[in-house]
Amino acid sequence: MASTDPDLAHHAADARAAASGADSSRGFALGVLGVVIFAMTLPMTRLAVGDAADPQLPPGFVTAGRAGLAGLLSTAYLLAIRAAWPARRHWRALVICAFGTVLGFPLFLALALRHVDAMHAAVVTGVLPLATAVVAALWLRQRASSGFWVCAVVGCGLVLAFAARQGQGALGAADGLLLLAVASASIGYVAGAQVSTRLPAEQVICWVLVFSLPLTLPAMAVTWPADAAAARASAWGGFAYVTLFSMWLGFFAWYRGLALGGVLRVSQVQLLQPFLALLFAVPVLGEQLDAVTVAFALAVMAVVLAGKRMPLSAPR
Repeated sequence: MASTDPDLAHHAADARAAASGADSSRGFALGVLGVVIFAMTLPMTRLAVGDAADPQLPPGFVTAGRAGLAGLLSTAYLLAIRAAWPARRHWRALVICAFGTVLGFPLFLALALRHVDAMHAAVVTGVLPLATAVVAALWLRQRASSGFWVCAVVGCGLVLAFAARQGQGALGAADGLLLLAVASASIGYVAGAQVSTRLPAEQVICWVLVFSLPLTLPAMAVTWPADAAAARASAWGGFAYVTLFSMWLGFFAWYRGLALGGVLRVSQVQLLQPFLALLFAVPVLGEQLDAVTVAFALAVMAVVLAGKRMPLSAPR
């Protein structure tokens, strides 16, 4: 028979509250860790590919190599935990996620970073959380409030204004690549989020990478740089970072943080990502932080925050 002692019930309630609070705090810490890892992706990718005047590793190789090697790590992880093969109904979303987050985003980003610095890319890609919300609203057929769409338009306008200012009044080809990177990641994130409601979150990125192996491993072999020894050690260090952390472990921390701390609370720390990327570009690449770039980054972050707080209705 269950105890009816009020003191015991009170202590049990306190224990549950403490456990819940500990999980929430740990989730928030893991979410911050994930965002810090992802914020380093921009300067590390720039380090890996170099710039047009001093190219290092080919963007195609960085894209295929990071995904291929992370895919091998994912295979070992899934075998170690004896993960069940995903149901056929999830394959379509996993493939879409792969094209968006494993191929599209890294490739477009690497190509763009050959021609613009990491700070420029941080501001343009800072609209990613809002773009993801737009894709989710359209994909899931949610009715967004007029305020949400106003924020989306303003955010896009800020990004385009910043890019045009940096390009002396015109958008460059690299800005188009960055916008394609944002679109790719947005679609990939929404597809992955759908599967995450059915599979353990950490397994989703692993299955996405495993599904990509038939393409990424041959592409890595074909694009392997003929003069690999000529690339600086720092370029290989950047490549190692985006392979191990940006493409793999960062998602473990991020998804686990969302699960423990709650999506609504933990996802807000994503607003720090573009600003952290700006800061990391200073010591990693030696880029100079200027007031205009910081002002645009803060403006984009403010619009994204406002947009995330606008209501979305249930799917139609």
